[in-house]
Amino acid sequence: MYVQDTIVAPATAPGQGAVAIVRLSGVRALTILDSLWRPLRAGTKPEPRRMVLGEVIDPATRAILDRAIAVRMPGPRTFTGEDVAELHCHGGTYLVRRILGAAMAVGARMAEPGEFTRRAFLNGRIDLTEAEAIADLVAARGEGALRLALDQMTGLLGEKITKLRGQLISIRAHLEAEIDFADEDIDLPGRGEIASSVESLAEDVAVLHQSFVAGRIAREGARAVILGKPNAGKSSVLNLLLGIERSIVTAVPGTTRDVIEDSIQLGPLTLVLQDTAGVRESTDEVESIGIARTFRSLAEAELVLAVFDASRPLDPDDALVIERCHGRSGVALLNKCDLPPVIRPDDLRGAGLAMPIVPFSARRGDGLESLRTEIVRLAEEIAAPGVAAGVAISRERHRAALGRALQALAAARESLKAAMPPEIVAVDIGAAADALGEITGEIHSEDVLDVIFREFCIGK
Repeated sequence: MYVQDTIVAPATAPGQGAVAIVRLSGVRALTILDSLWRPLRAGTKPEPRRMVLGEVIDPATRAILDRAIAVRMPGPRTFTGEDVAELHCHGGTYLVRRILGAAMAVGARMAEPGEFTRRAFLNGRIDLTEAEAIADLVAARGEGALRLALDQMTGLLGEKITKLRGQLISIRAHLEAEIDFADEDIDLPGRGEIASSVESLAEDVAVLHQSFVAGRIAREGARAVILGKPNAGKSSVLNLLLGIERSIVTAVPGTTRDVIEDSIQLGPLTLVLQDTAGVRESTDEVESIGIARTFRSLAEAELVLAVFDASRPLDPDDALVIERCHGRSGVALLNKCDLPPVIRPDDLRGAGLAMPIVPFSARRGDGLESLRTEIVRLAEEIAAPGVAAGVAISRERHRAALGRALQALAAARESLKAAMPPEIVAVDIGAAADALGEITGEIHSEDVLDVIFREFCIGK
């Protein structure tokens, strides 16, 4: 529920810094600012949207708390659509807390996480895709995530969804006109034309739906599981890629018992690496739990980095790794190529391994650049549907809503083929339009908004 009170929060990160921003929004934002701050030049009335130097004062004692810049921004042409005020003060932790306390003492309320952005949505300043993009922009860990968030924040996804929804609403209007004016001579689209339009829209929705993997990889990173038998050099591969000693490396097989995760940047791509327990048949209870976690991580990963020890003959444990690589996108590393070779790429091919093979030495770094190039190439292949769509979705909420829209459009197509009454077709078209409306927030519930804005930091 939208309570039209006045909220306050720091708009800058917590902790000590050179400058902090305290932001107010709501019906009393400008009045509260006047209680907390006065211009250095007495009698001066600051102009809207101008930064003016003055003093922050305690409303109760009139004692000076800080010298700060104030900005007054009357609504509705503000981010939230309400009156907004900001104090740009010195960034001391205690000082910020003191100013927040003074603002709350004269009527402001501490903002909930994401409440400024939530008010911007509720006041029609942004749609839900743009609101989510703000959170994604703040959380972006790489260039791909940054580009995706910026595209979404500037309205690319929202505009695409709104256009598709508008076409669905137009089709439903024609169907309802067919119902209401069945006895009148009105020129309306025929069933064949409507069926063709529904087919075209379903294709467009499907392309957007298929962009989810590409969008999620851009937003969260591509997950790559490092897979291999014990002592193949998996932890050494992780450490080499990261450039730090992240995993313990010993000559004792089975040192890694749990999944160890870290991430690196490869160009625009964030790669989330997972070092896993060595794959083998084991009767050790703790090791067996680690191997089970390896297989769970493997099921969720987009890429597999399969590590084989070139200095030892292939054995049943290697065969188990090769079996798990069937049908998966990834790269095989023939590790320890600095030692006298016992197996070669042809041996892995003969054992049924289909993925690209890179001769590798985690100790010397041989093959590292080839590995990086291959990972980027594979990630680009996975991301190809997102490129085809022109804009990609990256959240499960979007994917689920597009899935419901596709189901409704499939039902509409079947109804049109069966020459069902227009009322039946119109219901399915309306359901598809409603599903798309959930993405932009044209149709929403408070529970959905709570989930979305819970991800935000306070002050955003």
